[in-house]
Amino acid sequence: MAAGISRDIEIVRGAINHRWTTSPVEGQINSLKTLKRQMYGRAGYAPLRSRVLMTA
Repeated sequence: MAAGISRDIEIVRGAINHRWTTSPVEGQINSLKTLKRQMYGRAGYAPLRSRVLMTA
């Protein structure tokens, strides 16, 4: 494992030094997954699609 990190040291440094976050997207992903779980086993793809489009 340490050999892999030392091989990719520039990537590791970049990940530590740059400010980058996926926080704004995580909320959207979470709500989409919640909708999928609520609609699981229901009438099929069409109702799920319409619910997702209504919330977007």
